[in-house]
Amino acid sequence: MAMTKVEAIIQPSKLEAVKEALLEIGVEGMTIFEVRGHGRQKGHTEIYRGREYTVDLLPKIKLETVLADDMVERAVQTIISVTRTGRIGDGKIFLSRIDEAIRIRNDERGVTAL
Repeated sequence: MAMTKVEAIIQPSKLEAVKEALLEIGVEGMTIFEVRGHGRQKGHTEIYRGREYTVDLLPKIKLETVLADDMVERAVQTIISVTRTGRIGDGKIFLSRIDEAIRIRNDERGVTAL
């Protein structure tokens, strides 16, 4: 069975809700990274102690999970439904094909290794 890596860049405030929603639909494993970056919003200007400066790398969360293809669309729709506010900065989801997965402990391969 084919596999896909789902990478979602989301707002930090949405992490707990996304984790809970993914667990509810059966997504068991995920990796979470604290990252910084910007897309079209390109940060913003702030004033600190009378000096103006640009905050161009905003804090985000990157969530990664590898799923059997039959779970991917449900996971994507779950992430979208929990994170969408309709405002700039809601995030992005990237999907990549995965050729193989191998569990180190016992050499299981493919979807069973997930």
